[in-house]
Amino acid sequence: AFMGGIIGKFFYPFGITVVVAVLVSLFVSFTLDPMLSSIWKDPPAARLKSLWGIGHAIRATDRFMDVTHAVYERVIRWAFSDRRWRLGFGPRGASGWAGIGIPVWGRGFDVNHRRDRSSRRRWRLATITPRGLVMAAGALSFVVAIGLAPLVGSEFVPETDQGFTQLALRMPVGASLERTDAKVRQVEDIVRAMPEVQTLSTWVGGAGQRNQAWLNIALTPRDKRSRSQKQFEDAMREAVAKVPGVETSVGFNRPIYVAILGDDAEGLARVANDFAEKVKKIPGVVDVESSVKPGLPAYAVRLKPDAVRETGITAAQLASSLRAYVNGETATHWTTPTGDQVEVVLRLNQSQRERVEQLRTLPVAFARSPSGEQTPITLDSVATIEQVFNPEIIRRQNLQRREAVFAGVKDRSPGEVGEDVQKLIKSTTLPPGYSFDIGGQMQQQAEAFNGLLAAMALAVIFIYIVLASQFGSFVQPIAIMASLPLALIGVMLALLFWRSTLNVFSMIGLVMLMGLVTKNAILLVDFANQARKAGATVADALLQAGLIRMRPIIMTTAAMVFGMLPMALAFNDGGEIQAPMGRAIIGGVITSTLLTLIVVPVLYSYLVRGRRAPAEAAAAQPDEALRPLPGAGAVLPEAMPADRN
Repeated sequence: AFMGGIIGKFFYPFGITVVVAVLVSLFVSFTLDPMLSSIWKDPPAARLKSLWGIGHAIRATDRFMDVTHAVYERVIRWAFSDRRWRLGFGPRGASGWAGIGIPVWGRGFDVNHRRDRSSRRRWRLATITPRGLVMAAGALSFVVAIGLAPLVGSEFVPETDQGFTQLALRMPVGASLERTDAKVRQVEDIVRAMPEVQTLSTWVGGAGQRNQAWLNIALTPRDKRSRSQKQFEDAMREAVAKVPGVETSVGFNRPIYVAILGDDAEGLARVANDFAEKVKKIPGVVDVESSVKPGLPAYAVRLKPDAVRETGITAAQLASSLRAYVNGETATHWTTPTGDQVEVVLRLNQSQRERVEQLRTLPVAFARSPSGEQTPITLDSVATIEQVFNPEIIRRQNLQRREAVFAGVKDRSPGEVGEDVQKLIKSTTLPPGYSFDIGGQMQQQAEAFNGLLAAMALAVIFIYIVLASQFGSFVQPIAIMASLPLALIGVMLALLFWRSTLNVFSMIGLVMLMGLVTKNAILLVDFANQARKAGATVADALLQAGLIRMRPIIMTTAAMVFGMLPMALAFNDGGEIQAPMGRAIIGGVITSTLLTLIVVPVLYSYLVRGRRAPAEAAAAQPDEALRPLPGAGAVLPEAMPADRN
C-alpha cells in the first residue's frame, strides 16, 4: 500500500482493501461467529440428506473426502517409508556396486534400509528415499515454473477489448490536402467494408499536418462480432497495407519506445533510421515509425558578403521586403459605410509570385546614383536562393536533440519484444556523443516489476518474522514458507492455459497468494506441533494433521477458486484487465494446496529431525501407536521406526 510510482497507484486500493477486510474478518471471527454458533444449531443431518439435490451433494462430498483421505494416507505412508533407491545403474560385484552413478563417501545401510553405523566409510553410490523424491519434485515444479515464464510472456497492463480503436495515416511530406483526402477515402472504403465496424469518423489534416489523418473506429458490441479488437486491428492493418503511399499505425499506444539523444541533427537522423531498420527485423514488431521525417520544403535566401559591404543592406531589410511581396503588409485601414475597420493588405498579384524565378528580379532596395536618381537593386544581385528542407519539430531532451523510434507488437507479448529490443540496444555501438534512452511501456514495466519484486521480498520477510514469533522457532517457518514457490507452477500453468501474461494485475494476484497459500501450511504445522506435544512421532503427527485439516483446507481452496472464477472468465466489458489476477490466484491456490499437503510435511520432518518435542509434551512413549482419529475416516499407522525422535 505504500509503494510509489505508477505501480503504487494500482497497489494502494488493493492493499488498503485487503488489510481492512482481514482486520474486520478477524474481529468478526472472535465476536460475532461464536455468538451465532451458540444460537444457531446445526440442522439434523438426516433431514438434509433426505432433500433432493442437497443429499446427493452431501453424499458425493463424503465419498470424495473418504477417497481423498485414503489416497493421502497411502502417499504419506509411502513418503515416510524406509525404502531407498540407488542413483545409478550397472552390475553389483562382490566388493559393492560397480555401476555408473553419483559417488558419495559414507557408510552403508542394513537390511532395513537404515544407516549401518558399524560399517566402514568408503565410496558408494548415492541413494534417495521417497522423502527425497518428494523434495525433488517440489524443487522441479519451481524450476519448471521459471522455465515457463518466457512462454507466458510479460507486459505492463493487459490489453482490453474496448470496442474502439484508431487508425493513423501519414502521407509523404509535402502532400497536398486534396491528395491526403483522396488516399483517406480509399482507406475508408476498406475499413467500412469490415463487418465489425459500427461507426467511423475521420479527421484529415490540421495545423501544419496536411499529410496526416486519423480514423476513429467504433466496433459493434463484443457479443455480436466473431473477432476480438486485437484480431480486428491485425486484419485492418493487413488490408490497409495494400494502399500505396500510406504509412499506418493502429491503436492508441505502442509499447516500444526508444529515444536517441545527440547534438548533430544529421548524424542523429542517420543513427535513428539505422536503428529503426534493425528494430523492424525483430519478430513480432509492427508499425515501426521513426520521428525522423523529411523536412518541409522551403527556400533559403542568403546574402552575398560582397553585396552587404557595397550596398549596406541587412538581412532584416531583405526579409521585410520579401515578406511584403509574398505575404503582404498592412498599408492602411478602410472604414466601411457600416463603421467596420478593414485592413488593406498590399502585396504582389498571384501571377507575379507563383515561381521562385519571379522573385529573383524583384527590387529589394534602391541605390542613389550621382545624378540623384534611384536605381533598383534586384534580389539576385545581393543574395542567392537555395532550396532547403526545414524540420517539422525540433525535439530536445536533457539539453540535446532527440529522435525516437516507436513500434507496436503482434503475435508476441510486449515483454518478449522489449527484451529483444534491449539486447539490440546493448549490441549497438553508437558514435561518440550519442546515447539511448528507453521510455514508454518498457520503462514502466521495468519499474513496476522491480517494485513488485521488492514488495514480495518485504512480504516474505514480514511473514517469516510473524511466523517465527508465533511458533517460537526459526526453522518451522521455513517449512510453512515452502508453500510460496509451490504456488508458482500453478500461476504459470493457469496464465498459459488462459493465454494471459505476467503483468501488473497477475503480479498483484501473486502477492495475494503469498498470504493465502501459507494459511494451509500453518494449519498443518500447528496441528503437527500439537500432536507431537501429545507424544506422537513426526510421521504420525504429520499424517494426523493432514487427515484432520484436509477438509477445511479443501473448503477454503474451493471457496477461493469459485470466488475468483467470475473474475478469471472476464465476461463483462473491460474485464480482461483484471482477469489475470483471478487466473493467477486460481492456479496458484490449486497447485499449492496439492503440493503443500505432501511437500510441507516432508520438509517439516527434515527440519525437526533430531529435535525434541516441547517440554510440555505428554508422557506418551514414542513407540505407542496413535488411536483412530475421530471423524477422520481412517486409522493412523503405527509409528515408523525411521522417523522416531
